[in-house]
Amino acid sequence: MTGDMTRLVLLANVASTLMLVGLIWFVQVVHYPQFARVGADRFTEYQSAHVHLTTWVVALPMLVEAVTSAALVWQPPSPDLDLACWAGLSLVIVIWVSTAVLQVPRHNALATGFDSLAHRGLVLSNWIRTVAWSLRGVLVLFLVNQTFARGFGNG
Repeated sequence: MTGDMTRLVLLANVASTLMLVGLIWFVQVVHYPQFARVGADRFTEYQSAHVHLTTWVVALPMLVEAVTSAALVWQPPSPDLDLACWAGLSLVIVIWVSTAVLQVPRHNALATGFDSLAHRGLVLSNWIRTVAWSLRGVLVLFLVNQTFARGFGNG
């Protein structure tokens, strides 16, 4: 990758990650806890809409984040930032595995109606993604700071 391409990849990584950091905190603190207040008569419809609409919001940023994280491992902005790039990709893997193994099954359990155990499991297990994305947020800000502080992309 050229320097300009690496810079664009890094900025796409930062943008997608920070968008997802904000979103996961909203989901964790506001949205998921409200599931318990929807009411049994409307919960199945609400849960279905949640899954469908959330997919539209998160699919592209998660894909961009994953692809750009892998690209940064392949071509870090600076050789001494390769470990940070690997850490970033590792956190993406944690997020995707957590989503597939912990959150999706709980959403599937909630698809047939509100279940307090599945809801509690969803809220508690989602802390894994919340912490991982928060760490990624700090990491991408570190990467962009280090990269641009060194004059990367000037000229």
